[in-house]
Amino acid sequence: MPSSSADTIRILIATDSHVGYEERDPIRKDDSWKSFDEVMRMAKDQDVDMVLLAGDLFHDNKPSRKSIYQVMRSLRQNCLGDKPCELQFLSDANEVFDGAFNIVNYEDPDINVAIPVFSIHGNHDDPTGDGHLCSLDLLQVSGLLNYFGRTPESDRIDIKPVLLQKGSTKLALYGMSNVRDERLHRTFRDGGVKFFSPSEQKKEWFNLMAVHQNHYAHTESGYLPEHFLPDLLDLVVWGHEHECLIDPRENPTMGFHVMQPGSSVATSLVPGEAVSKHVAILSVTGRDFTVKKHRIKSVRPFVHRELVLAEDDRFKRLAKMKDNRSSLTVQLVKVVNELIEEAKEEWLAIQDPDDPPEEVPLPLVRLRVEYSAPDGGKFDCENPQRFSNRFIETVANRKDVVQFYKKKTSSRKTNLDEKEMPDAEILAAISNDNVKVSMLVHEFLAAQSLKILPQEPFGDAVTQFVEKDDKHAVDTFIIDSLATGVRDLMGLDDEEDDLDTAMERLREKQNSEFKAGVKRPKRKGTMKPTPSNWDSDTNGAWADQPGSMLFIEDADDDEDETPKPKRGAKKAAALSEDDNESVMSTTTKKAPAKKASIKKAPVKPKAAPKAKAPAKTPAKGRKKVLEPSEDEDDDVIMLDDDEPALTKSQPKRAAAITSRGRQTQINFSHSQAKNKAVRELSDDEISDDDDAFEPVVSSSRRK
Repeated sequence: MPSSSADTIRILIATDSHVGYEERDPIRKDDSWKSFDEVMRMAKDQDVDMVLLAGDLFHDNKPSRKSIYQVMRSLRQNCLGDKPCELQFLSDANEVFDGAFNIVNYEDPDINVAIPVFSIHGNHDDPTGDGHLCSLDLLQVSGLLNYFGRTPESDRIDIKPVLLQKGSTKLALYGMSNVRDERLHRTFRDGGVKFFSPSEQKKEWFNLMAVHQNHYAHTESGYLPEHFLPDLLDLVVWGHEHECLIDPRENPTMGFHVMQPGSSVATSLVPGEAVSKHVAILSVTGRDFTVKKHRIKSVRPFVHRELVLAEDDRFKRLAKMKDNRSSLTVQLVKVVNELIEEAKEEWLAIQDPDDPPEEVPLPLVRLRVEYSAPDGGKFDCENPQRFSNRFIETVANRKDVVQFYKKKTSSRKTNLDEKEMPDAEILAAISNDNVKVSMLVHEFLAAQSLKILPQEPFGDAVTQFVEKDDKHAVDTFIIDSLATGVRDLMGLDDEEDDLDTAMERLREKQNSEFKAGVKRPKRKGTMKPTPSNWDSDTNGAWADQPGSMLFIEDADDDEDETPKPKRGAKKAAALSEDDNESVMSTTTKKAPAKKASIKKAPVKPKAAPKAKAPAKTPAKGRKKVLEPSEDEDDDVIMLDDDEPALTKSQPKRAAAITSRGRQTQINFSHSQAKNKAVRELSDDEISDDDDAFEPVVSSSRRK
């Protein structure tokens, strides 16, 4: 068991464990948790001081009981114990954890933690639903893990480090959990990301950061450029990308190093996943660090091969033959058998000879075949499913061993406005592998653009439906989009004849709002009664069916177009600027602008609301939010409609409302509302229908 010096912090770094991936597959169901368990056992055997996970611990947003059980079992077996943790916690736990139990788990007197685990969330296990909780919240509340780096608001991100010390070595651990790439790019560009750093002895701190974003430019703003991060960092651990590039690489412009550990299980059959899987043990002494990588031996062997038939001597001659399917298939079968043997040999080579012998697991094999034939020739390929069935007993991916595709030939369009379907190579790459749904939607909508529905929110709704298991995401999106479209079209002038232009403007407006992170209030809905002939054992729960909800247009929500004040916004700002001045300094990181920055016009003060005639008493339990003036946006008064009904004439009440509407400041004296009792402010009464991407800030951030 390796031992560390009194001044060295040893950290095991891993990311993208994806526990629960393919857990319904009879062969690969245990691959993900076995790899995670090996990583945790390695942390215990190597006697590290802590473990850092950079997101996507679970593959599913709502992991199964089996997945949660295996993770909790592994954490308990390897991270709890009598060994004292030598790390000294120097941060304010209320600021960096923001959970139910705001205490680092190894300082909890009720739990014996030998190796603390710190983790951010990724795009697979991010918070959703009522309460805005995720699977990491369950692990934190159980005391098995420290969940940090939360991003409750996508347009204002405050990144405060976890401060740790061992001997003379001081570690500032930053974390930024996953945010939608386009929104994060916009937030950096607008200067909405603020980094906090220790105000004293800055040069003595080793600054380590974990992120979980796209590392490479899939689209113009669909990634996080390295130069967006501050130059105060020493090392950045990059999650989300599955290719293992674990050797630190220096960014000469920013001065910090970048490490990309990659995933511990292959979730797609692409060349990047075929690279051998490793985790790293980072040793930090003062401001110096070293990295030692360790191979994960339990990973199922995977071999990927690209084959161009027209350039391979074994297949080139077959192009001129008639009925060459049988000969072509025989040669391809030989290639696959070679790959199977190569995978087995690779797995045996990394096993420890002292360990008890194990049966070689069935390998993953992917053969991508480009079958464009030369002029005058043809490659008659067999159906890929039928071809793959030949290896049902020898490979783990029985249905997609081979992948046939043709290179796209350039051809002139007869119609300039004609849209083209995605390249065959792109479709082949995404047909059987697990890729981002948004990429698939983007490729197809580029060929057939939508006439009514906005493209950006549509892709997000499909992603929520597929990856987050939100059964009502698509239904809600379609109903909301159509309702908005009808309302806007009904408001057009009588002279407006070009409906296509009007719909185009509406789509552009909705796309812009989505990219800006503006979320519409959730539509109210009621559950339809369960059909009498519904069998939950056969058909599943009725509540999970897409058509089980009846959505109702809420007229009250449509009338109030003024956005609700962000909960705790002013108080949080005061905390970062005043209360922390003695402990931390702040750095607002703004993305370098490519063009001249456009200054926003100053916001004009809102006019006092006009008096309204008294409406009927709403249903019990409905709350009204009294909108304050801009200089008092941190005061939200919740008025309960369950108060005693008015006993006298309505005109008197209307006059009171009119006078109250002319005030520039809210007066809480008894003369305003004679029959209403003064209610104490309660943050619990704020509606749960707030923006899903900007959840309510917990009470710990207000004080």
